[in-house]
Formats: sequence, structure tokens, C-alpha cells
Amino acid sequence: MRRLLALLAVLLALAPVPALAWGEYAHRQTATIALANVSPQVRAKVTALLAREKDLGTPDCPLKTLEDASVWADCVRAEGWRWGYTAAWHYRTAPVCKAFDPKGNCPGGSCVTAQIVRAQRVLGDERLPAPVRLEALAFMVHFAGDVHMPLHSGDNEDQGGNARKADYGIKPGLNLHSIWDGVLAERAISDPADPVVRRYSPDERAELAGGTPDDWGRESWDIARSFVYPTAFDTDDLCSKPLPERTALSQEDIVRGVPVARRRVVQAGLRIAGLLDEAFKPGPLVPDEPRRRRG
Repeated sequence: MRRLLALLAVLLALAPVPALAWGEYAHRQTATIALANVSPQVRAKVTALLAREKDLGTPDCPLKTLEDASVWADCVRAEGWRWGYTAAWHYRTAPVCKAFDPKGNCPGGSCVTAQIVRAQRVLGDERLPAPVRLEALAFMVHFAGDVHMPLHSGDNEDQGGNARKADYGIKPGLNLHSIWDGVLAERAISDPADPVVRRYSPDERAELAGGTPDDWGRESWDIARSFVYPTAFDTDDLCSKPLPERTALSQEDIVRGVPVARRRVVQAGLRIAGLLDEAFKPGPLVPDEPRRRRG
């Protein structure tokens, strides 16, 4: 019995933080980081929009808080008959074995970077009905989280790692995408001694935030190309021959990945704060394009 208990203790120590649903936990943390880093005035405007939740008509997908907003787009996506057209909005993968194409894989604006820009413009247009702006708020917050996950941008002919089976330490049966989307990110932001949710200093925000959605997507693509795939497959040569369909992340691999995943979650949260600040600044964030006359 003592040996059994000792073995159980070792396994629990090695096991990752359980996944809740980045995965649901990481997405919610990005929203909490954002709220901690915006002004009281912006928080009040967010709260006022969230009060219109019932007008959206999504009773199975709550939208009472910004944390709910961070996962709402995944929730409604399950109702394919109504929201299936949004599926392509969650990613913009580009091959890691080719030169990065900043204009690629976004037909008609149906990709994560274009939808962040669109949603922010809708959110900032105070001429629009509140439910329309609330929907845009939810999409913007979620997609800003998505674009920071490396495998929503980098791909090696495997659907952003979804087609690469991978073990996570002692935990089998996952794939490379689900590891980075869930358990690894959750482990990276779950150290109570070093919480990610706090007010960041101006210097920290200057280092971690800023840029455009296209910049964020390229950052993620580069992390996938230079770190995620090489680490998962123990290779410096990704592209001369096909990668195995299966791999395993060692504890050393996981430890190396933790600060990478943590930084991306924090960056996502601070950049969401920046998007909110800009959308709610005095004067509506609306296009300057002249209206076309009907003829």
C-alpha cells in the first residue's frame, strides 16, 4: 500500500494541471488580464454592453462577463446550423516550411486576423445597435486569444498540429494542437506564486503588447516554426522529409514550453486591453470610407 501511495504521489506531481475545456481556462485568463489593465471607464462600457446579453438570443452560451465573452465564439460554433460560417474565423494557418505570406489564407476576410480588425471597428461604432456591438466584443476578445496560440497560425500539413498525435509527458492520447491549446497553456499560467492576472506596468506593456493582429499572427507562426515543431519532434530540420504522425513531449520539452505559452497568454490579455482601449476611446472607431451612393 505504501508503494502504491508513493507511486500515486509521483504521478500526480508529474501530471499537468487538468484542462477545463487557448482551451477555456487560458481564454478566460486573457479576459481577466485585460480587465485588470483597462481604465474604470472602459470596464463600465464593457459592462453596459454585456447587460444586453439576452438580445443576442444565445441562451446556451452565456455572455454575462468578459470572461464569458472570451469563450462565447467557441460555444456558438457548436451550433453549426446557425454559426457554422464563423468556423474559419478562428485561425489563419500558414505553412512553416514556406516563406510567410502576410496576405495568404484569408479568403474574403474569413480568418482570425481580419475578424479581429472587423470586430473592433464594429465595437467602436456607437451608431450601431448594442447587440451588434456586443457580438463584435465577444468575437474580438476570443479571436485575439486564438491568434496568440502558435498552432492557430503555424501548420506543417497537419491542420495546425491536429493531425499529429502526441503524448504529453505521462498523458497519452492527445494531439500537438490540443496540447498547446489546453494542458500546456494551463500549466504555464497556473503557478500561484507567479500569477498572470495583475496590473502590468507601462514598461511591461511596452515590451509585451502593441502591434497589429497581422503582427501577432506572424509571431505565432514563427514560434510554431522555430519552437513548437522542432521541440515536439526533436529536430532542427522540419522540412527535408515528412514528420512522423506521432510524437511525445518529454518533461524537459514541457518545461521548455511553459514560458513560451505563458508569454503568449499574457500578451493576448494585454493586447485585448489595448483593443478595448482603442475601441472605447472618445470618438467612435468607425471607417473613414465615404458612403457609396445608390444609383
